[in-house]
Formats: sequence, structure tokens, C-alpha cells
Amino acid sequence: MAKNLKSLTAHPELLSGGHRACAGCTGSNILRQIMLTAGADTVVGGATGCMEVVTTIFPYTAWRTSFIHSAFENCAATVSGVETAFRSLKKHGELPVERDNINFIAFGGDGGTYDIGLQSLSGAMERGHNMLYVCYDNNAYMNTGIQRSSATPPGAYTSTAPAGSDSYGKTQNRKDLTKIMVAHNIPYVAQTTPYHWKDLAMKVEKALAVKGPAFLNILMPCTVGWHFDPAIGIDLAREAVENNYWPLFEVENGVYKINKKPKDRAPLEPWMKKQGRFKHLFKPGNEHVIERLQTWVDEEYEKLVKLEADQV
Repeated sequence: MAKNLKSLTAHPELLSGGHRACAGCTGSNILRQIMLTAGADTVVGGATGCMEVVTTIFPYTAWRTSFIHSAFENCAATVSGVETAFRSLKKHGELPVERDNINFIAFGGDGGTYDIGLQSLSGAMERGHNMLYVCYDNNAYMNTGIQRSSATPPGAYTSTAPAGSDSYGKTQNRKDLTKIMVAHNIPYVAQTTPYHWKDLAMKVEKALAVKGPAFLNILMPCTVGWHFDPAIGIDLAREAVENNYWPLFEVENGVYKINKKPKDRAPLEPWMKKQGRFKHLFKPGNEHVIERLQTWVDEEYEKLVKLEADQV
């Protein structure tokens, strides 16, 4: 495992510069960190979405490894099929020795994972394919116009859940996809962020080491959809952990472990004020929405703490 930043950055860069990601995009940072850990013997599948569009505009590619572009909804099925073909070739002795161990990683945004790709993801996990699925969760369908997804938090402004005189943005709570993946009884499930690089590298390595399916949910602050200064995206990822909006935890064979427990939980408001998607909530009359979001975050974190404590 890469134990320090120096050793991690000594690995070959498998995502080149020159891609079309937005200035301040934390998604390309996520891809780089994952591929630095995974290495060149990796087949990557990318669902239609931000990270596919900005890295594979024909006839160019930013990937220095095998890459398969799938439809929005079927990346998990595509990569599970490639993994099955690999196992068949290996079984019949049709692979050279040096290609005997390959990582299979599928990438999808929250729109293509939480929503229209959920059936494909669930099927791949249930079948037990030896693959890692990574969701880069930026809390909306950013690539197609910032529409709300089931990952969008309550109160956030999106193009399909706008804020105005009759609405304060999205009204529903976020779907807890990470726990849905835990319910599939797969070997490894975890949450992390691009700020916590050592935690991310450790979790990628664990996910690729297990025999069977693994799932990582990674928070991806989006400068376009969240409306923040492009310079602070990584800091917003850090703050999301400190205020418990995005806890760092892992579930190995059903056993929960919280990887970072903030000693003094930060309130949500300072974090929210840096994002234009919540700007309307700080007008008189919307105080109850902020209170609701804070209560929801606190309750969800307490549930997580209880899940870990009940195992001892």
C-alpha cells in the first residue's frame, strides 16, 4: 500500500493532463488518485457522465489504460461482462502470464448510479463479479443541466427542483446508497473524499484486494452545480467530513468501522454558505430548512455510530 504521498506520486500517471474538466473540478482529482493506486493493469469502464465526457472527447482520450465507454445506465453490467470474459480466457489458458491479474473498475456519477444505473449496479453486485464500482457523487445530474438526483440533499437548488416563492429547492432527503450496497452483503463498501488522499488510497487498495465485488462512494464537490469558488472544492470535501455530512467509514464483510470521528462536530451552516445552491435558504423564512438538514445529518451520523458500536 502507498503509505505516504511521496510513494503514491511515484506511481505512473494513468490519467493525463489536457482533459476538459472544469477549473477546480474535484472529479479529475478522484480519478487520478484511484488510478495511481490501481496501476496500469486495470480495465476502466465509464458511464456517460461528467468524467466520461471530459476525458474521452473523440478522437482523444486522457486514459493511459484500457477504457470502455458505456451508456448512462449500464456501466456495471458492461464491466461485469468484461470481467466474466477475462475469467473465461484465464480458465482456458488463453492469457499470457503477465496478464494474469487485472483490476476491473466501473465509474459512474450519482445520476447514473443512484438512479438510472441502480438496477445494473445491484445485479453486478448480487452476481458477485470481481470488480470495483466507484460512484463520484456530486449530488445531481451535473453533466446534463444540474437536475436533481436522489443524491441531492434537501434544500438544494437544481434546475428541476428550483427555489422560489412556492418552493425551497429539493424537498426529499438523500437516498442512502452506501447502505443499500452494504445490504447486498458484498465484501467491501466504503465512503471517502478526494481531500483524504491516504484514506482514499487505502480504501481503493482494500477494494481491489477482495475476492468479489466492492463499492466506493466518493464525494465530489462540483464547482458548477454547487456554485462555489473553484479554489475551494477540496476544502469543501474536508469540511463535509468535519460536519458529518459525509462520514468516512468502511464496511468489511458486514463489519462497520468509522475511519474519522470529528472531536467537535462543525455545524453545517458555514459549509452551506460557501455554496450557491443553498443561497436561498439564508433568506428569512427558510430557517426551518437549515434546521431540518442539520437534524437529518445528526440523526444519520448517530445511526452510523450505533451500527459500529453494536458490533463490539
